[in-house]
Amino acid sequence: MQEQDDLITRARAWLAEDPDPETAAELRALVEAGDTAELADRFSGMLQFGTAGLRGELGAGPMRMNRNVVIRAAAGLAAYLKAQGHDGGLVVVGYDARYKSADFARDTAAVMVGAGLRAAVLPRPLPTPVLAFAIRHLGAVAGVEVTASHNPPRDNGYKVYLGDGSQIVSPADTGIAAEIDAIAALADVPRPESGWEDLGDEVLEAYLARTDEVLTPGSPRGVRTVYTAMHGVGKDVVLAAFARHGFPTPVLVAEQAEPDPAFPTVAFPNPEEPGAMDLSFATAAEANPDIVIANDPDADRLAVAVPTDDGGWRMLRGDEVGALLAAHLVHKGARGVFAESIVSSSLLGRIAEAAGVGYEETLTGFKWIARVEGLRYGYEEALGYCVDPEGVRDKDGVTAALLVAELASELKEQGRTLSDLLDDLALAHGLHATDQLSVRVSDLSVIASAMARLRAEPPTSLAGLRVVTAEDLSRGTESLPPTDGLRYHLDGDHKARVIVRPSGTEPKLKCYLEVVVPVAEASDLAAARVRGQEILDAIKKDFSVAAGI
Repeated sequence: MQEQDDLITRARAWLAEDPDPETAAELRALVEAGDTAELADRFSGMLQFGTAGLRGELGAGPMRMNRNVVIRAAAGLAAYLKAQGHDGGLVVVGYDARYKSADFARDTAAVMVGAGLRAAVLPRPLPTPVLAFAIRHLGAVAGVEVTASHNPPRDNGYKVYLGDGSQIVSPADTGIAAEIDAIAALADVPRPESGWEDLGDEVLEAYLARTDEVLTPGSPRGVRTVYTAMHGVGKDVVLAAFARHGFPTPVLVAEQAEPDPAFPTVAFPNPEEPGAMDLSFATAAEANPDIVIANDPDADRLAVAVPTDDGGWRMLRGDEVGALLAAHLVHKGARGVFAESIVSSSLLGRIAEAAGVGYEETLTGFKWIARVEGLRYGYEEALGYCVDPEGVRDKDGVTAALLVAELASELKEQGRTLSDLLDDLALAHGLHATDQLSVRVSDLSVIASAMARLRAEPPTSLAGLRVVTAEDLSRGTESLPPTDGLRYHLDGDHKARVIVRPSGTEPKLKCYLEVVVPVAEASDLAAARVRGQEILDAIKKDFSVAAGI
């Protein structure tokens, strides 16, 4: 009974300082109904700030995304920046079109001004890469993007960048978290009604002008595309970018063209999820384009689909697009370092080696990729591509779309396709077949149990191939800092590899698989693809058993 009374007391204290009438009403109803189970879930702790910032379900209480939590996060960030000597510095704030995003952005700007910093807010919901660009363009000391990217409709998030234009990494995250924890009451956080700058379209125009650096002057621009914004904020910027560079106007997937926080046509607004691209392919069946392209809701990721021999469409894996863009950049004479996360295909390393350019592997996430010294190009398999690191030090689904369109246009003039170039890469470097085993859970303990089981009893063989090395990445390696992950290399000529890690942004356990099948000549490609998928399927089956998932 004492525990229940304490829960109600804490809920009422939270309610007393809730600045949002909507979440206040929600919490009041839970208190009046005596719903202790729901209250216990919402008050079991505080939504934790980490290297991914904040991300969670919208709602009342400290374990949900709401104005109270965001104001505290903004105050913690402001205190951290001032402690780092940035008093009076500029913080740029961007936001997507999700529920509460505009509110969270305004709250952030108010907190920054109240803390003695300057704040500037982007003029409307815009792609995340515009915010990442704006930080360096405006000489800001930090940036905040309010977005949950491709998470479900009821989620929102809070992504923090520092003045170099890249996302925070440790120890900045722990420093900010400590400042958040030090905030006793919301009343202690000054929030003036004005004082920040509402930016106009100048920043967006500067971003679009920067895209000129991505393409080769006079390059082919004839590819025909179908495009979906996936109910997000990408449409206007993508159309403006394509028009600026003389590409044919993309045919829009009308049902998904405009921002809609309900994401009514998809179960999850992520091009990788089953069914998410169905409307795009239906539109393509009518429009008969050369390629289909898609952004996720905040337009920092890009999906690409190509026609198949049977008249259908196939969405390329992120690893395939990553390799295509790398090959195109090599063809364009790009120099510098090509980088990828450890869960991405090893094909990039082979392309880089053959081209004589630098290559580096990092931990998962563009917060790591963007920090590679001398970076010229970075990608990871989750549809993220950084093709202009001097402009945007993060993944950028708009500039990546332009570069894919240029490549497809160049191939089209030669009577060739993206699929043909993938065949060329397989012949040159072996067929790098990749797949993923991704398990979404409602109970996070399932993920912890699976990781504990794998650490206690690591698999000794998968798909009949002996596990020759089993690395616990939480201990770090010579080249990587510690991270919660496991990596296995298998015996045999196929250089098979498995990496398993909890997702940093969703309640998922993710397993990344790769095998390499040597290919002697073009006539062997079909059989190599079949063989590669057979091995991947067998590994996936055995690994599911080993992990207990």
